Amino acid sequence: MSMSSTFKAEIERNYRHNFFVNFMDGTAFWLGASFISYRTILPVYLANLTDSKIAIGLLSTIIATGWLLPQLFTANWTQRLPVKKVAPVKWGFFTERVPIFLFIPAAWLATVNTELAIVAFFILISWHLFGAGVIAVGWQDMIAKIIPIERRGKFFGLTNFGGTATGIMGASTVAWLLDRYEFPYGYMLCFSAASIFIMISWIFLAMTREPAVEPKEAPISEAEYWKRLPKILHNDCNFRRYLISQIVITGGGIALGFLAVYAVERWNLPDSQVGFFTTSMLIGQALSNLIFGWLSDRKGHKLILELSVLASVLSVGLALIAPQPEWFYTVFALTGVSAAGFILSGIMIVFEFGSVDIRPTYIGLNNTVIGVFSALMPLLGAWLIEAFSYQVLYGFALVFGIMGLVMLHWWVQEPRKLNNAGIPEEVSFSKSL
Repeated sequence: MSMSSTFKAEIERNYRHNFFVNFMDGTAFWLGASFISYRTILPVYLANLTDSKIAIGLLSTIIATGWLLPQLFTANWTQRLPVKKVAPVKWGFFTERVPIFLFIPAAWLATVNTELAIVAFFILISWHLFGAGVIAVGWQDMIAKIIPIERRGKFFGLTNFGGTATGIMGASTVAWLLDRYEFPYGYMLCFSAASIFIMISWIFLAMTREPAVEPKEAPISEAEYWKRLPKILHNDCNFRRYLISQIVITGGGIALGFLAVYAVERWNLPDSQVGFFTTSMLIGQALSNLIFGWLSDRKGHKLILELSVLASVLSVGLALIAPQPEWFYTVFALTGVSAAGFILSGIMIVFEFGSVDIRPTYIGLNNTVIGVFSALMPLLGAWLIEAFSYQVLYGFALVFGIMGLVMLHWWVQEPRKLNNAGIPEEVSFSKSL
């Protein structure tokens, strides 16, 4: 039996086990994340500490870029790992999970010194999100390795559904905690719940069975690695077009980090309202995960991304004309639909560009390039609000969202169809030279 056959046999033998433990990892992680929702709970928590829109914009920048920006810097290292789970399990415990526990005493600092609480919050959210970005390529490559391509949509769809469905209960609990306990004690309890469930998810992740596979391509230095990257972009026209479309789409997401704060400020809503907004977002995310998982396995991931951009455009358009706060339940439901598609297909479509050996490089290129522009957008959004208004911000987001959707639909080809049509699917470093 060849090495390739042995590898495939081992993947199939462990498929059910790996599906289960990684389903539980994702479900527990999403449940924990519902107690510290990046788009609703954390912005309003920060708004209790400061009324600065620049601070909210900085938080949105960290959220948008923390997971994305570091990935290309770790891709070469990840590419050389025979066992990819080393990155998310051994390193991820310290870089991603530990700071969540420290959110609890950091929130307590608000009772003593507000400025110190703000500084501690930004240090910890940066540690958590950039730490997640450091190990993200390893986790994504591990999932691509242990879950066959024709079952990845099912896996991500069911996993994200499980996480968002249980997250609805978490978000409802958040609303109750923030209504019952005064600031910052309600948030301290939310952060405590988040840390518990996110640690449970790590335990399941550590149980993954991944066969070791030595990389085929010879190790290269970081300097040589970076030198070769432009050749991949030059040789892979479809991937290059895809990246450009994603950069434009990033401009369409400029308003997402400000939606909850805008609603709370405009109608003077209590903090507990963000729990209900989070619930709406998770309901939209949970239901669309089931549909998108099934649809992506059959039609490919480009269609899912197009639907996600459309949902984002609709959510911003609705926020722009909303006459009552109740409209924001639909706004956040659409935001959840958009998030589901970007999380599911935004991750997996990149697996289908290039070859297996340099898959981490494609993952890193995609996420880091997008991360650079994601870093600028929230700060630009904060400036637009301060200099003009929320309405100008929403108008900017609508224009770029529509432009990105047009580019993705008519300019980028579904990579799975390209490969099936006989166009060479492997673009390796050696072929790029």
